[in-house]
Amino acid sequence: MKNIVIVGATSAIAIACARQWATQGARLFLIARNQDRLEQVAADLVARGAAAVLCQQLDVDRLDEHEAVVQRCSAELGALDIVLVAPGTLPDQQVCQDDVSVAVREFNTNAVSIIALLTRFANIVEQQRSGTIAVISSVAGDRGRQSNYLYGSAKAALSTFCDGLRARLFKVGAHVVTIKPGFVATPMTAGLPLPGPLVATPDKVGGDIVRAVEKGKDVIYTPWFWWGIMLIIRSIPGRVFKRLSL
Repeated sequence: MKNIVIVGATSAIAIACARQWATQGARLFLIARNQDRLEQVAADLVARGAAAVLCQQLDVDRLDEHEAVVQRCSAELGALDIVLVAPGTLPDQQVCQDDVSVAVREFNTNAVSIIALLTRFANIVEQQRSGTIAVISSVAGDRGRQSNYLYGSAKAALSTFCDGLRARLFKVGAHVVTIKPGFVATPMTAGLPLPGPLVATPDKVGGDIVRAVEKGKDVIYTPWFWWGIMLIIRSIPGRVFKRLSL
């Protein structure tokens, strides 16, 4: 029976992962901002076969509350087999350009707060010398594009942090998986003019994450074709790239 912590547990992708783990009889510790929504998700997971579901309210931007929550996870579950870290927001790039306070807040939410949480969970995983930390980053972090470079820069910082953390934890038998989704049909992207053929469902992305954790992958693009798309985007020379409206 696996002990699994999910941070940002009310997001569509996190729920898709949790449902698959629930059918495997896992013990789940759910963390998110909205307590009512947490309890709804927990009831659904119990009905799907989870051995136990615990809930904890947390706004990840409240860094001073991280330690108590992480310690509760460890105390309630014992060994942590999987930690899925999934919080995030999708800021409006124009608003971030116009308001420095918004830019800093969004960067903190998408990078600093997640790095703070990961550092605490990594220390536990390192001590137990086992476990997998799976982190949802984004393809947006592969290159800063005009349309969302604040969000992209936060995800780039997070992905680079995960590279180093993976190397550190590998030495003690633990693992880090970096997940880079492309466009996903979630409440966060509702209303955006996304290209239909490239938009995945949360269930598709969730399935890819669960398999990546099981197989011990280092980095995955989901759906898979984003690897090729981002390879092309990264290959565009800077003198050309700056002229494009991407």
